[in-house]
Amino acid sequence: MSPHFFDRIPCIFFLIIVLTIASSSHAHDAGATMDPNGNVASFTGFAQVSCTNSGSVPTDHLVASIKDTSPPQDNLLVNLQVIHVGNNINRANSTTDAVSGDANFSPEVRVPGGNGTYLLLVNKTGAGARSFIVSYHCMAVDGVTHTDTDILVYQFE
Repeated sequence: MSPHFFDRIPCIFFLIIVLTIASSSHAHDAGATMDPNGNVASFTGFAQVSCTNSGSVPTDHLVASIKDTSPPQDNLLVNLQVIHVGNNINRANSTTDAVSGDANFSPEVRVPGGNGTYLLLVNKTGAGARSFIVSYHCMAVDGVTHTDTDILVYQFE
């Protein structure tokens, strides 16, 4: 190897760290396997997402989608429901990854509600283990600015 390569190692290491932080700074994804034994058709996951100001920029809405990461299986799909109650804005929306086991997320849903708490429910359409990823983002009114986002899982059974 060239001696110049070794001179550049600190710069390369720093660049990798910066790119890793930049790519993950707005990534809000959570995943797991529902019903690993494959025998609970009514398996449901329940989590709470809290959206707050990012500095002086308030949250306007939550956007979310779900992706089935399991091998394809006919008639076994994963679903996501998003619910907001409060701030005089009581809204809900849902989405389904309509193609079992492909590499694509479901259509994204948007639920207005401002700063506050949004409930996420994940379930599946029948018995069988399903691995999934939920992508969720608290967003400002411009639809581009991410606001502060936290998640707490309450139920996964």
